[in-house]
Amino acid sequence: MEVQSFVFSPLYENTYVLWDHTMKAIIVDPGCYEKYEFDEIIKFIDDRKLQIKAIVNTHCHIDHVLGNEKLKKHFKVPLLIPENEVDNLRAVEAYAPNWGITHYEPATPDHLIENEGTISIGETDLKVIYAPGHSPGHQVFYYEEGKKLIGGDVLFRDSIGRTDLPGGDHDTLIENIKTKLFTLPDETVVYPGHGPTTTIGHEKEHNPFVKA
Repeated sequence: MEVQSFVFSPLYENTYVLWDHTMKAIIVDPGCYEKYEFDEIIKFIDDRKLQIKAIVNTHCHIDHVLGNEKLKKHFKVPLLIPENEVDNLRAVEAYAPNWGITHYEPATPDHLIENEGTISIGETDLKVIYAPGHSPGHQVFYYEEGKKLIGGDVLFRDSIGRTDLPGGDHDTLIENIKTKLFTLPDETVVYPGHGPTTTIGHEKEHNPFVKA
């Protein structure tokens, strides 16, 4: 499975395009808002002749969902969100103006991702891992064969997701990192929602918030 990242919005949110050898692909956490950001990701997809099959959210805080509706319409694909993130997604429209975001287009989810199961990209399966704490329904997606984790805002390089937003819980986040992420192989590459990639092994040894 191939992974391409884009950094969008003043919040420096990481948006990912994932695809396999079939050229089927998904977009994870589209944080694009400005026209040039949409142009950038669409050009990348078109140039590589990728076939987008779905828009997927790890969780539904504002910075991860800004591009949901426009990309859903553009590619004519469904929106998939974690089953416990419906309220978070609905709330974005109400508080977006407080963040200076005046042209947010709300999107209706077409499918709720269960907290156990898989997401398919062509002939590649991603394991769904339920890891709340940053948000109540947060999920991460693990490609076991290639040891790649799409981690959202759970674990960052030398840091962790914030837990002071509605539905956040620090103890729950730490417990899920220890019991669900730190049990993955040390060489697993983590693609976080913000900042550079890291590995499970690096975070076990160096993360000051949650050393193994």
